[in-house]
Amino acid sequence: MDQGQEQLFSATSELDGDHLSVTVTGEVDMATAEHMYRAAIHEDAGRVTLDLRTVSFFDSAAIHALLQLTDHYPQALTVLPSRQVRRVLDISGLGGQPWLAAETIPTGSPVRAVRPGPVGEPADGAR
Repeated sequence: MDQGQEQLFSATSELDGDHLSVTVTGEVDMATAEHMYRAAIHEDAGRVTLDLRTVSFFDSAAIHALLQLTDHYPQALTVLPSRQVRRVLDISGLGGQPWLAAETIPTGSPVRAVRPGPVGEPADGAR
């Protein structure tokens, strides 16, 4: 990664109990996707939130790394996409996956992942 790319990308993680929160910023591409993946791998993590709300670019290498994470954390991964990430995932046919938060949550808002419920049920499970 050259000096310019380091300024365009960061991936930080924080473990709280068994919940790993990973915040990714900037561009996720073939030069940085592996760094995103590694930041999200932790042997003590039972649940993982991958916050991509400040990601400005997401390519096929990023999609590949994301799919590796879904395999590593089946039923335990929640992805909070930026508008750009949401568009790429929608175009690639991944927009309806259960690990993808149903709506884009603005940066700075409290994180509450909302997953779509079964047909006929409210999205967040409320009645």
